[in-house]
Amino acid sequence: MIEQVLSLEERFRSTYLSYWKDIHTYPELSDQEIRTAEKVATVLRSLGLEVLTGVGTTGVVGLLRGSQNGPTIGLRADMDALSIEEKTGVPFASKNPGIMHACGHDSHTAMLLGAAHILSELKGSIKGVIKFIFQPAEENSPTGGAPGMIRDGVLENPAIDYMIGIHVWPTLKTGTIGVREGAMSAASDRLHITIKGRSAHASTPQRGIDAIVASAQVINALQSIISRNVSPLDQAVITIGTIQGGSRYNIIPEEVFLDGTVRTFDPGTRGKMPEWITRAAKGTAEALGAEAIVDYKFGYPSLMNNVELVNKAKEVIREIVGKRGLIDIKMPDLGGEDFAFFSEKVPAVFAWIGCCPREEACEKYPMLHNNRFIPDESALPYGVKYLVLSTLKLMEMEKR
Repeated sequence: MIEQVLSLEERFRSTYLSYWKDIHTYPELSDQEIRTAEKVATVLRSLGLEVLTGVGTTGVVGLLRGSQNGPTIGLRADMDALSIEEKTGVPFASKNPGIMHACGHDSHTAMLLGAAHILSELKGSIKGVIKFIFQPAEENSPTGGAPGMIRDGVLENPAIDYMIGIHVWPTLKTGTIGVREGAMSAASDRLHITIKGRSAHASTPQRGIDAIVASAQVINALQSIISRNVSPLDQAVITIGTIQGGSRYNIIPEEVFLDGTVRTFDPGTRGKMPEWITRAAKGTAEALGAEAIVDYKFGYPSLMNNVELVNKAKEVIREIVGKRGLIDIKMPDLGGEDFAFFSEKVPAVFAWIGCCPREEACEKYPMLHNNRFIPDESALPYGVKYLVLSTLKLMEMEKR
């Protein structure tokens, strides 16, 4: 079977690479993936699949029913882009100003369409059902796009037994694939703090309560949570990404707004973060006569890989790239990934597809969310082969 898969991948390579470049040229933001969704649905229909559109806003689901009974496997790709002005200089660069596929979702969509081409050709030997899930709004933290698709029943009719996801990864060389048991990414929550003081002239600070000074002290106090509340054996990050306050150089502002993110792995640590942050922010602000109002929103949970499925994935990776190409990921990534919502519901495995060109130094290669990031074109065939062969491998398992 593997030789047939490799032959089919070569046959369809130019086709799915053309999808990738087209989708990259016309990126769309979260929940606005109208053109992308139409293209995906058109391709899936051309393959004879049952197609559902408008799932969780602009999501698309293709259903391939095999000729024999077996489990239902879900394959997921995300479709949305980011609000970044592209500076890659590639011939197929974004034509939508201020929008760019800087996180590789265009390549994920193209690779899954490539897998759909191959698996459709193998329909006669498919044992079970395959759901090709094209998801919107992965970048729309803290809501995400997976919960909407789940609410619309993507995991049911038929019920998905196992799920597979991938992400191109620029810190890994092309020709390698990384995976690990347990946590693959962190829980990603949103934090907004309003600091309220009292306005006054800059020359008479004693008559006001300086919200800027209070916000600076609050930011420092938040970092003590990481060093003194979180166990040294655990990991967590609190980052304030934006500070907004003040309207003129000689006015002490009444309010300052802080926006940030909290990343954790341990569910217990995550559950305590709102309490710890609220206590630190309010206490610090009150010490200066100000008030802190904390708005903490839980976002993406930690993406957890199923041990049994990871072992199956490793077998496939060795078949594709050999032992040296299999990367055992030692530490999970502190980035958020809303595939985690799926991994909460069904056994799942998520892998990183190396996309740093072999001739490049990965530490210098543009990272995800960089306006010069683009995955190595040679990486996409590895992702397609991994998706197809992993699906066939999981179809050897029993239904849940």
